[in-house]
Amino acid sequence: MIENLLSGFSAFGDPLVWLSLVFGSLVGYLIGAIPGLGPSLGVALLIPFTYGLDPVVSIVGLVALYAAAEYGGAITAILINSPGTSAAVATAWDGYPLSQQGKAGEALLVSIVTSGIGIFISALFLLFTAVPLSEFALRFGPGEYFALALVGLSLVVGLAEGSVVKGAVAMGIGLALATVGLDTQTGTPRFAASVELFEGLPLVPVLLGLYALSEVLFLVEEGVTAKIKSAPLGGWRTWNWKGLWSLNGVVFRSSVLGYIIGIIPGAGASIASFIAYAVAKKTSKTPERFGKGSIEGVAASEAANNAAVSGAMAPLLALGIPGSPTTAVMIGALMIQGIQPGPLLFSRNPEIPYTIFASLWIGVPVMVFIGLAGARAWAHVANIPGPAIAAIVAGISLVGAYASEGTMFPVYVMTAFGILGYLLRKVQVPLAPIILALVLGEMMETNFRRALITSHGSLEIFYTSPLTVALLLTAILAFALPAVGFIRKRRRAAMAADPSV
Repeated sequence: MIENLLSGFSAFGDPLVWLSLVFGSLVGYLIGAIPGLGPSLGVALLIPFTYGLDPVVSIVGLVALYAAAEYGGAITAILINSPGTSAAVATAWDGYPLSQQGKAGEALLVSIVTSGIGIFISALFLLFTAVPLSEFALRFGPGEYFALALVGLSLVVGLAEGSVVKGAVAMGIGLALATVGLDTQTGTPRFAASVELFEGLPLVPVLLGLYALSEVLFLVEEGVTAKIKSAPLGGWRTWNWKGLWSLNGVVFRSSVLGYIIGIIPGAGASIASFIAYAVAKKTSKTPERFGKGSIEGVAASEAANNAAVSGAMAPLLALGIPGSPTTAVMIGALMIQGIQPGPLLFSRNPEIPYTIFASLWIGVPVMVFIGLAGARAWAHVANIPGPAIAAIVAGISLVGAYASEGTMFPVYVMTAFGILGYLLRKVQVPLAPIILALVLGEMMETNFRRALITSHGSLEIFYTSPLTVALLLTAILAFALPAVGFIRKRRRAAMAADPSV
């Protein structure tokens, strides 16, 4: 492990790796500071431009963008009460009141520094959990992998934002899309209307369509919105830096929570920040200040949502299962480079995971410096008119889709999925389960069929292994609990409307 980790750090002897880190950080702040865009869209936009790059250079830039976008969302949340990402909503609860009290600089300082600490601590956890987890997963057979994919899908549905039913619908759409292409065992075309679809739906255009183009349509629909004046950076130099030490307990606890929650597929940084905020309020000596300008609230939210970045990377690297929508997009980036995430990644391509570990630590001071030095500039980014942002994102998306294969077919795919994403978002169907199901669907189908071939068609393979049984039971519970909650909610609503029910 130490030898591989040193190899990961040695990758930064290449100036291109440093350039990728800085560029990814800058783009991440830019994406994170614009409300509505977020890290998933940013990573999707950047992937087409990584084709000709070395895998290490490209993955460092994408990870830096992911982390910086989570950082950047807090800046606009604090200064103009407009969270750049959903994970920064809890930050706005105390960050903006602090700005109104003339303490915007203090809130920004705490948010950026605690974000960096959250990444640093969680990267340690990532190193010491992902490697043993991958070694353990090497023992998995096709039955265990099928059950593991099923667990991932069940958690996605249970943790989808909004209606559980809509989450299930989104998952069904993703699974249906995963069947497009040639059957991997018989070679029979399935739902492939043209030769271009024989290898399945191209992932990059699908991602660009669902995330980028659908957002463009929403920006065009909204038109030019009123600009919000940013709060002055009072307290930037006057705040006592030693005050950060008083937050060490909150930051460490929130980092641990963020990492653990981030590991759960579908949970993500938003849930991590909300839970860490609630725990911080419950354990605080001054809970009455939360929501009115509590530095503890800002620190808890930011440490947790950034620690969730490392958490989401753990199942991606160790098991090949994305822990968040953004890491689902990153699977596409790895596959484009011919790298298959999962247990074998640590033995076949150890330079990838260990360079990621190194980049998370090296990137902390870089991102903190960029965040502190350019806080005012990032706040002004939120004032860019929506139509201008739409034009830029649309242009990058079109170029990226065309560049992915050098033909117009990916552009047509992106356009179709942009319209689909727009319509689904209109009826509040979440997009994340579609991407996760699209990625996990092939893994689930392939390993299910391999398991049946191995057992000569017998289903015993799924209940003779204790690990497979445990994973299947976990999946059943994860599917059942949200369904039971949904039924109870409908029953209570019916009783409230008609007490005789």
